[in-house]
Amino acid sequence: MSEDPLIAVEDLNVSFPGRGGVTHAVRHASFSVGRERLGIVGESGSGKSTTGRALLGLIPRPGVVSAKRMSFAGQDLRALPDAQWQALRGRRMSMVMQDPKYSLNPVMQVGRQVQETYVLHHRSSEADARRRALAMLDAVKIRDPDLVFNLYPHQLSGGMGQRVMIAMMLIAEPDLLIADEPTSALDVTVQNEVLRILDDLVRDRGMGLIFISHNLTIVSSFCDRVLVMYGGRIVEECKAIELAAAKHPYTRALIKAAPSLDHVQTELSVVTRDPAWLT
Repeated sequence: MSEDPLIAVEDLNVSFPGRGGVTHAVRHASFSVGRERLGIVGESGSGKSTTGRALLGLIPRPGVVSAKRMSFAGQDLRALPDAQWQALRGRRMSMVMQDPKYSLNPVMQVGRQVQETYVLHHRSSEADARRRALAMLDAVKIRDPDLVFNLYPHQLSGGMGQRVMIAMMLIAEPDLLIADEPTSALDVTVQNEVLRILDDLVRDRGMGLIFISHNLTIVSSFCDRVLVMYGGRIVEECKAIELAAAKHPYTRALIKAAPSLDHVQTELSVVTRDPAWLT
């Protein structure tokens, strides 16, 4: 990781007030991200996606975000005006969502959506934006970019839709990409293709990547470092290659509960939680 991180977070808290009281979605999270692949793992509801959205200023009201420090490339994000958020989001920080059918406009050709992103952030001509959109579709391993450019989202497979989403988020050449469960809805073969694309793009472009997932196997083999979240807290941080030797009982429980092709198991282990993990 570089000495000057892209993202620096200290004591991040995200809460949502409601009729039954306040829900603390993220609690006292501190971490940094350089030009590397940082994985964030944990069960559903652990705060992974909320952390990613907080970094992009996408926590909806009445959600409350606070932090002692939350900066991107040295710029304080805590009280950023809307105009400055618009300048950062998409152009320098992007996020790939889990399911492209909820993120792509169903009545607009996918190529034009990719092209529109480039025009928005670079103020280019339509001809130049189209050329760059086709090049970006090719970069994410779409076999016939000219054909796919004119298709609508419902005409794409899940894997192709995810690649179009990645192209849309990367065409503006951001410094940081947040990928929120980008492979969970895909079969294993397509998962591997998407991971190879992300790996190539991060390495070739020198980006930072936050890879949010519940799949410990993928994260341990794909990422450089891993944050483990439980109940909104970061309970452990380690190198990805050392994940199997993690010390925290929650991380150990997740590893034990994960299915393995190397060992025959009649039953998967169940994670037994300890209230002390939240203190």
